[in-house]
Amino acid sequence: MKSPLIIGSRGSRLALWQAEWVKYVLEARHPHLEIRIEIIKTSGDVLNNVSLSVIGGQG
Repeated sequence: MKSPLIIGSRGSRLALWQAEWVKYVLEARHPHLEIRIEIIKTSGDVLNNVSLSVIGGQG
């Protein structure tokens, strides 16, 4: 059994819509593929009440 193709996406409505659109196009052209979407949360998503300059890290 082959591993599924995983599309990573942020959890916002726009990001999920875009990921679903990509999934739809891929499934239409490659119906044999198993594709799923996984939501990725960054420290900026989790700590949304803290300035990104305080969190630090790389962008």
